Amino acid sequence: MNKTLNIKGKIIDLSTTQLMGILNVTPDSFYSKSRFSVTEVVEKSQQMIADGATFIDIGGYSTRPNATDISIEEELDRVLPVIEEIIKSNPSTIISIDTFRSEVAKQAIRSGASLVNDISGGNLDLKMFATIAELGVPYILMHSRGNPQTMSQLNDYQDITLDTIKEIQAKMYQLQQLNVKDIIIDPGFGFAKNAKQGFEMMANLEKFAILGVPLLIGISRKSMIWKTLGVKPEEALNGTTVLNTIALQKGASILRVHDVKEAAETVKIWSEVKHFM
Repeated sequence: MNKTLNIKGKIIDLSTTQLMGILNVTPDSFYSKSRFSVTEVVEKSQQMIADGATFIDIGGYSTRPNATDISIEEELDRVLPVIEEIIKSNPSTIISIDTFRSEVAKQAIRSGASLVNDISGGNLDLKMFATIAELGVPYILMHSRGNPQTMSQLNDYQDITLDTIKEIQAKMYQLQQLNVKDIIIDPGFGFAKNAKQGFEMMANLEKFAILGVPLLIGISRKSMIWKTLGVKPEEALNGTTVLNTIALQKGASILRVHDVKEAAETVKIWSEVKHFM
């Protein structure tokens, strides 16, 4: 399995699990504490890096189920000033642009972002794969179906894990035909999957190793956790840590999280145990 990423000529070692901090510049993110202004985002990004984040994931379009659709122009207005300010403040920051729109991806990379995190896996913008090939940047291929407004109704699977792997594999083939080098896969917890399906997929996460590329897991404070526990997203850190630990045991290369410090502690403790396994 490929255990490195080429980020603008810098090689990122994924043999130790890396962290991606979540910074949403949306007014309707499901987790209220992840919404920030431009000034707050710069400060928060610096804190996340200090706490152990390798990547900062900037998103300007809320992808929670039934989220409000916004224009490309509004998404750009939200994310570009933030990316530019972070890079101005700390040029070495590795920013991931969380978007399913090729034009947003293109302008974000030109503004200083280093990789693209596409929650639709190319389904919502047919120009995305060609754009990634043109830009020559790493691409996070997430599994989903439909769009944020329809995905909750599109969760009919024969086998949630194997069906997800097959659908990701087909997309990987398209990217490889375009000579895209660095692909990261995300099974897409909460996207066209209900809570039961999410837990089943987590139990079988090691099967994604067959794809031979780094695995990113993003389950931070998601509804499969807080609804199961009967709490609010703000109270879902403990459940998040449990699932992140399971993901580490099953081969996650990157954890995408709201709470970087706590995730870094999880990785550190797991790494100590792993030495003896």
